[in-house]
Amino acid sequence: MKKSHGKGQVIVTKGEFLAQIEKKRLELVQIVSKHGLSSSVTLKTSQELDQLLNQYDQKDS
Repeated sequence: MKKSHGKGQVIVTKGEFLAQIEKKRLELVQIVSKHGLSSSVTLKTSQELDQLLNQYDQKDS
């Protein structure tokens, strides 16, 4: 459940965050299968997954 938290910030539950991470991970697997490891699309999606993981790690600390 998302809750508004002041100036446009949205609080996302741990479960929702993990679901976003899993969705991005599955997207990355599909992109790698289609475009290979060194494509720009793969790199972009991998960086997006890294950002989600870093955000999750910061929230969990």
